Amino acid sequence: MTYCVAMRLNAGLVFLSDSRTNAGMDQISTFRKMSVYEKEGERVLVLLSAGNLAITQAVKQLLGNVTIEGSDGEPATIWTAKSLFDVARIVGSAVRTVYSRDAEALKKHGIEFNCSLIIGGQIRGETMRLFNVYAAGNFVEAGLDGVCYFQIGESKYGKPVIDRVVTPNTPLQEAAKCALISMDSTLKSNLSVGLPLDLLVYEGDTLRVDKVINIDESNAYFRMIRSTWGQRLRQVFDSIPEPTWLGDQSDLGANSAPTQAQAMNPLSKITAPNG
Repeated sequence: MTYCVAMRLNAGLVFLSDSRTNAGMDQISTFRKMSVYEKEGERVLVLLSAGNLAITQAVKQLLGNVTIEGSDGEPATIWTAKSLFDVARIVGSAVRTVYSRDAEALKKHGIEFNCSLIIGGQIRGETMRLFNVYAAGNFVEAGLDGVCYFQIGESKYGKPVIDRVVTPNTPLQEAAKCALISMDSTLKSNLSVGLPLDLLVYEGDTLRVDKVINIDESNAYFRMIRSTWGQRLRQVFDSIPEPTWLGDQSDLGANSAPTQAQAMNPLSKITAPNG
């Protein structure tokens, strides 16, 4: 399994991925889930992948060879496409090609065609964009309905902190910190996600990658997050008053009397019959 998260902010983009692959309880290894396609001054594209490793590798191998009709009617590849929308179409086309070639054979062996990808970045002349590509080759874009981030893989553990913290106006450094805390929450709760991590922070309109780091057990900042986040959560937890109980009523406000609605609607109980 894996966990990847990408954020589209007003100031730029943040990408974070783990590197654990699992082919069974006794066969755990690492493989990078982040791929960067850069032509400095012209385009920066970042691809995150989750799902069956053989499938996602096959998709990546095809990306340099897939050609579609671009938005302007001309043939387009990931290196010539004039929009991120066309790049997302190219990724989706690669997924469908691999599906057509391999899905039936995989099914005969009881293997589901499982892959999901995030593609984002910026092409000169266009604003930053971020897309989530599904196993069917279709995709959705971040930012069109208020959602400014995507997660793929084991996403549920790291989602709450992002929902509470990140908005399109969040500064890049804060967003990167939130992504790392989200990853730490996932690492804490799921053994199928593991170090090392790849973190890339892209500042909008620069059209170059200059903030990318591989994070392992020796990284001082991530070690600080892992120790501090748990301690601070415990401190906040301890500072919240405990509930008080008045008969069958739960007093949801500290040291306050039950409301009229609470008094009128007690929780129904089933009691054991006598004898």
